Amino acid sequence: MKNLKELRKSKGLTCAQMAQMLNMCTAFYWQIENKKRGLYYATAKKIAAIFDLKPDDIFYDEEFD
Repeated sequence: MKNLKELRKSKGLTCAQMAQMLNMCTAFYWQIENKKRGLYYATAKKIAAIFDLKPDDIFYDEEFD
């Protein structure tokens, strides 16, 4: 599982910019990034698309496979 915060920073994006691209409030995005809130698969797909990845590349933890 890749760290969402590291991915975002590697693209030079802020939480606010990510939230705007995903059409959600910054606080909601921050909660997703910090694992305080779950997310729907559709949202995971949108986040993954920003980084040209698949949702499993970001959100699937092989440790629990």
